[in-house]
Amino acid sequence: MFRNYLKIAWRNLWKNKVYSIINIAGLAIGMAASIVILLFVFYEHSFDRFHTKNLYRLNEVQKFPGMVASQKVALSMFPMGPTLQQEFPEIRNFCRVRWSHKYELSLGDKHLFLPQVLLVDTSFLRMFNFPLLRGDPATALLQPNSAVLTETTARKLFGAADPMGKTIRHAYDDTTIYTVKGIVADPPENSHMQFDALVSFNTFFRKDMMENWGGNWLHTFLELSPHTNPAALEAKFPAYLKKYMERGEGWKYYDLFLLPLRDVHAGTSDFAIDRLNYMKFDKSYTRVFLAIALIVLLIACVNFMNLSTARSAERAREVGIRKAIGALRLQLGVQFLSETLLLALLALILAIGFVAAAIPWVNGLSSRHLQLVLFQNGWIVGAILAATILLGILSGLYPAIYLSSFRPVRVLKGLPQIGKNKGMLRNVLVVGQFTSAIFLIVATIFVYRQLTYMQDKDPGFVREQLVNIKLDDVTGQKFDVLKKELSNSTLIAGVTAAQDQLGSSLDQSGVNFRGDGPVRNLATTLLVVDPDYLRVYKIPVIHGNNFSHEKSAAGREYIINEELARELLKDEPKHSMPWLIGRTFGFDTTGLIVGIAKDFNFNSLHNKIETMFFLNQAYGGLNTMSVRIDGARTNQAIAYLESAWNRLFPGQPFEYQFLDDRFRDVYRADQQVTTMVSVLAVLSIFISCLGLFGLASYSAEKRIKEIGIRKVMGASVQSIVSLLSRHFIRLVIVAILLAWPLAWFAIHRWLEDYAYRITISWWVFAIAGILAMAIALVTVSILAFRAAVANPVNSLRSE
Repeated sequence: MFRNYLKIAWRNLWKNKVYSIINIAGLAIGMAASIVILLFVFYEHSFDRFHTKNLYRLNEVQKFPGMVASQKVALSMFPMGPTLQQEFPEIRNFCRVRWSHKYELSLGDKHLFLPQVLLVDTSFLRMFNFPLLRGDPATALLQPNSAVLTETTARKLFGAADPMGKTIRHAYDDTTIYTVKGIVADPPENSHMQFDALVSFNTFFRKDMMENWGGNWLHTFLELSPHTNPAALEAKFPAYLKKYMERGEGWKYYDLFLLPLRDVHAGTSDFAIDRLNYMKFDKSYTRVFLAIALIVLLIACVNFMNLSTARSAERAREVGIRKAIGALRLQLGVQFLSETLLLALLALILAIGFVAAAIPWVNGLSSRHLQLVLFQNGWIVGAILAATILLGILSGLYPAIYLSSFRPVRVLKGLPQIGKNKGMLRNVLVVGQFTSAIFLIVATIFVYRQLTYMQDKDPGFVREQLVNIKLDDVTGQKFDVLKKELSNSTLIAGVTAAQDQLGSSLDQSGVNFRGDGPVRNLATTLLVVDPDYLRVYKIPVIHGNNFSHEKSAAGREYIINEELARELLKDEPKHSMPWLIGRTFGFDTTGLIVGIAKDFNFNSLHNKIETMFFLNQAYGGLNTMSVRIDGARTNQAIAYLESAWNRLFPGQPFEYQFLDDRFRDVYRADQQVTTMVSVLAVLSIFISCLGLFGLASYSAEKRIKEIGIRKVMGASVQSIVSLLSRHFIRLVIVAILLAWPLAWFAIHRWLEDYAYRITISWWVFAIAGILAMAIALVTVSILAFRAAVANPVNSLRSE
């Protein structure tokens, strides 16, 4: 019997090729979009899930006086790990992690500069499930001067030789000798911690570190006992801080909280400082992608329901005859559901082809490595087939119930079966389709405008033609020599350096300020710079002077931004900004404010401009060199930079990044969201138009004799096109009126996440409505025009 159902189903699909193609194409596109998004969601969800223990990361909320707002940071203090374990029995173990970029390791004459090396406690390999291929997890990092290399690093250093027990060297200010105690598998891509080697943290321990309360410069991970309530543990942290930070009131400026390890990758978008988080992504964007993909899939399902019920008149006589010869309603329902399932399975095959073609593009856009691994995991195949069958049943359930309900007496007498209620349902579904599509068009335009606004808005400094080069302990010591050499070339417009680069979270520091009243202590953003920094970056100094090049000025001159100036003047209402020039400020009584710089955005426009100051420090602590080059001779300038670097630092890799590229990285997630929303919006409008095309085609076919009579009676082509189009255009107008308020509400809520944002302009809604109307009008009018110009003789020949 089931074979017979499939045979009849195939016959009907083949007989109505146009409608079958429309249905299969619509469902395939919707399914493909959903599968791609689900692959992305599963990939994001998989981060750090391979670790089996109950792990949490310790984080802080810092709320120092003078801050514009409190901030979350993925930092903690050195003594916290051991003291927390000592205080709270529910903490089984702890591990501190400190990162080091561009870390040099050498074996004989072979030098490697590793992108990231982690300094870790001895518990690291016991807490985290990074497979140790050689060595013992309990002892590999137990002794000082121990190192564990990844497979790739071991191969680069030792080739085919056995690295176990061999010594390697880290030569900088002080040469450090490590003994290789283990080989660990390369970290998987779905780990937020990426590293090229692990070295024992106790190599660098000093006794005074356990007294370093207030210094936040590492990560602390905690292993909690099973069934521990993290919220109950967090409630004990204020008393813990008060006990150990007993000097003064400093403990009040911190709140500690725990974050499950599996949430670190996607749950930290609101963290101000989070430096060890590979491919960090905002989970709210993942939810947006998932919601839009489901909308696209829903639109495809609505297409099927619409076209199935609209063409029910053609199946009416078949239903009547089957019922007259004894077919049960259940049998007819199963027959129609089998057609739906066949169509869904065909759509799935086509969708898999679409997904295979789209994955390389998605990987390039998202910088991920998604894979369509259908047959490597049996549960994936089963899940996709089950979802397809469920989709086919849900999409075909209403048409099956509706078609099998026809009464044979009425059908065989030629009486109509399609009432106003059925037409009303189709109208509602069409309106729902276009409401969703218009909503996505509006969202796409606003998302694109906000991204463009952030990229194009004047940040308060000139970031074009600025090249950043990372410095380390060796290259930083010769920065003044390199600066002098580079400055002699006409290819170079300016050279400077800083403790960190713009486009990233900068450090916070406590400082003192003396006004007319008592000394005020506050915390603010700090950037240690070379004296030419503001000149090279073209940051205007609006009051006072720029930094001096005198050696005596180093470490004593401070330039603050307008936001910090306003903060300092809160207790000095009688004074204005110029009064701050010459006031005592900084880490000791010798520091003075020499200038006030115009506010500028040193990070993403998601965040407000923070209070900050620059410290003139030409010697030491500078790890990013910035070079402003001649934009008309970019290639020559880069070549000159590289040659000068290689002369001074032979063997050191020359790596650079343009500052505007750095800011493009800052907005990478926003760019990905913009592109994905745009693609999904295009797919939704395309699928909606497929459905509209099918309905309009059926409408024209059903009224073919009416059109023929109207033409014989003298109706013009224009009037017939208007007759066939006006109903669908009314539906699109209703969809526009529904989509506008929904889109306004959603966009208004979304823009609240940005400190600097565009205004919600009325013309965007108008453009989206006009665009949807134009697309729908073209879709319907093409079919209406073909029907209007057809020869009436052909349609009236049988009358």
